[in-house]
Amino acid sequence: MACRISPFLTFILYSFSAFLCLYAHEVRKSTESYHLHHTHTVQVSSLLPSSTCTATTKGPNREASLTVKHKYGPCFQSNKDQLQVLNHTEILLQDQSRVNSIHSMFSKNSDGNKLRESQATTLPANSGLTIGTSNYIVTVGLGTPKIDQTLAFDTGSDLTWAQCEPCATQCYNQKDPIFDPSKSTSYTNISCPTPLCSQLTSATGSPQQCPDSKCLYRVRYGDGSFTMGYFSKERLTITSDVVDNFIFGCGQDNEGLFEDIAGLLGLGRGQVSLVQQAAQKYSQFFSYCLPSTTSSTGYLTLGKGNEVSSSLKFTPMLTLSQGPSFYGLNLIGISVGGQRLSIPTSVFSTVGTIIDSGTVITRLPPTAYNALRTKFRDMMRNYQMTSASSPFDTCYDLSKSQSVSIPSISFFFDGDVSVDLDKVGILVMLSQTEACLAFAGNSNPSNIAIFGNEQQKGLEVAYDVVGGRIGFRPGGCS
Repeated sequence: MACRISPFLTFILYSFSAFLCLYAHEVRKSTESYHLHHTHTVQVSSLLPSSTCTATTKGPNREASLTVKHKYGPCFQSNKDQLQVLNHTEILLQDQSRVNSIHSMFSKNSDGNKLRESQATTLPANSGLTIGTSNYIVTVGLGTPKIDQTLAFDTGSDLTWAQCEPCATQCYNQKDPIFDPSKSTSYTNISCPTPLCSQLTSATGSPQQCPDSKCLYRVRYGDGSFTMGYFSKERLTITSDVVDNFIFGCGQDNEGLFEDIAGLLGLGRGQVSLVQQAAQKYSQFFSYCLPSTTSSTGYLTLGKGNEVSSSLKFTPMLTLSQGPSFYGLNLIGISVGGQRLSIPTSVFSTVGTIIDSGTVITRLPPTAYNALRTKFRDMMRNYQMTSASSPFDTCYDLSKSQSVSIPSISFFFDGDVSVDLDKVGILVMLSQTEACLAFAGNSNPSNIAIFGNEQQKGLEVAYDVVGGRIGFRPGGCS
């Protein structure tokens, strides 16, 4: 006997089927909208360096604001015919040397990676200068009358130094005139032995040396470069501000991979850093925004002024027992494409994290990096992967793509602070068509994590040493 379906039941089945179709459509729309919201779709060409400088960024209105440039970009290398090609292999090798030095420093004893909240007091310095130099530069004045000197600024170093005439042993080529202390009316040598000279032991890790009763400094970097000369006092000019009796190294023997710059500006937490020496003037507060490309500019500001943006989100600043010149923070999580990764917070807290203006590529604990890489690869599955290029293991061939959709990446810090990374800090272009995920995993799970400058691009990063906190503001260069 044939089975008949009542009109009412037919209506119910039809309605349910229509509902399922509508629901599936809405889910698909919602998923597409979600991924659209949590990706950056950009032209591949916009991720490539330009040979033309676009110097438009102006820092916040504070006591002093310096223009930040990239050492290898056209804003510093102004002669296009002599513009240095940005050699990623060379830069990444130097970066690995710096990372190796930092990891070595923090593995010296079992307490090396332990962090504690800053009490906002003057901290003892340690050997924070054996780590290599930064690629971001500013110009300050040295001496009376002042001579402009272009220095790489570094939050992982304390001692400021510049090449000095007569270059008793050796000086490398630099773009600015080499500073000649004999032509300055405000220059003085620090004598030895004195308590002031003894600060070098903590600032450089080397014992004080006293030839001819003059205090001699020596700093050797992780890549084999070094500088040696006289520990001295001089007038430092920052825009229109003056810091008298500024302690710095007047380099007489400077060899290695410095290239074109005059020296280094130390922004670490030790006694001889600019942050500590100018504490009365700038209240141990500074911020910077690293330019999003090598052909644009950012800023370095000193002092709070009347303009600390309310959009800055602050997380506690931590002190590192084995590297007190560095700035520590508590990274607790990561999201990719808007989805929080399942990484236990102990993965980060066990080893600790520093933020460093001189390290290029962010280094993460292996467990955290593997989770980030897996999710990133899944969201980039429509793009053809290509061979790895150390330290990167997730690279793509974009030769057939005019645009690319980059999954968003956010870092989460203690204090309910989330930081959305700029798109230029997620993918790094190694050539016109090859792009790689701009993160690396530590080879040793016990090594400290490092928040590098590639991922800091486009953010305003504020250091409030007295307040014991570090702030972040997306779109900080605009």
